[in-house]
Amino acid sequence: MTSHVSAATQVVNFTLKNGLELVVIPDHRAPVVTHMVWYRNGAADDPPGKSGIAHFLEHLMFKGTKAHPKGEFSEFISEVGGQENAFTGSDFTAYFQQVARQHLKACMEFEADRMTGLVLTDAIVAPERDVVLEERRMHCDTDPGAQLGEAVQATLFTHHPYGIPIIGWGHEIEGLKREDALAYYHRFYTPENAILVVAGDADPEETLALAEETYGKVKPRGAKPERIRSLEPPTVASRLVTVSDAKVYQPNWQRHYLAPSCRTAKPGESEALDVLGHLVGGGQTSMLYRTLVVEEKLAVSAWAYYHGTALDESRFI
Repeated sequence: MTSHVSAATQVVNFTLKNGLELVVIPDHRAPVVTHMVWYRNGAADDPPGKSGIAHFLEHLMFKGTKAHPKGEFSEFISEVGGQENAFTGSDFTAYFQQVARQHLKACMEFEADRMTGLVLTDAIVAPERDVVLEERRMHCDTDPGAQLGEAVQATLFTHHPYGIPIIGWGHEIEGLKREDALAYYHRFYTPENAILVVAGDADPEETLALAEETYGKVKPRGAKPERIRSLEPPTVASRLVTVSDAKVYQPNWQRHYLAPSCRTAKPGESEALDVLGHLVGGGQTSMLYRTLVVEEKLAVSAWAYYHGTALDESRFI
């Protein structure tokens, strides 16, 4: 086990023998802790032809293990007055619970168990796949704004998997099977591929002891899983994407640029883009909003955004 302390923020980092990273952020203003497990895999790590599998597996992770059948974990969180949820991004999948500090160990036990103990059957997988398909129909297929966003993303990233929606393409979701979910689960859901974050009314040494007692029992699978991604080629042509729909009365205009992320940028580039996004369109005092909305009254809203936290080349909008 190794550790590191940041004196400026009192954030403490540990690494367990099985490779799991632990980050403790003490905040004793309330007797509450947030317990989060982040996995280094997201929608951009979906195998070709299996788009949506990372998000689909996030749903399936709530279906229970041999030790804790379906619903037991969520029922416990509800009984102790806590909150829970999960989310999938292009580069990560995360699960979290917010509970009173005395229930932290129980959350660790539940989460450590489903890191490797997930039980799936076709009877569980098929109905949940229909749930995801309905989610896509509700939030993507019937929303012109979402349709435009997906089309622009796919046009901007012609080769990199960032061009694929996080929820996946409908026709590929329809083909996802139990075997696909388990293969993805066994590849990425390992202690050496996870970061455990505990923030709130937690003592670092006590939290480390709890983590070793629970997560420390999970056997590693070896080296971290490799993330294999195609790189986006240099852009040589501008592209125009248009979506028309009778339900839309106010036009929406966007311009997207390929831009380096904080990980791929040269020193100072990412910071400059972040500041530029705030100056150009970061709120009602920004240049775009002040000019187009307040002064010239050409628009009802205006904004700019730089997605600097991406793992690979990103975008400025």
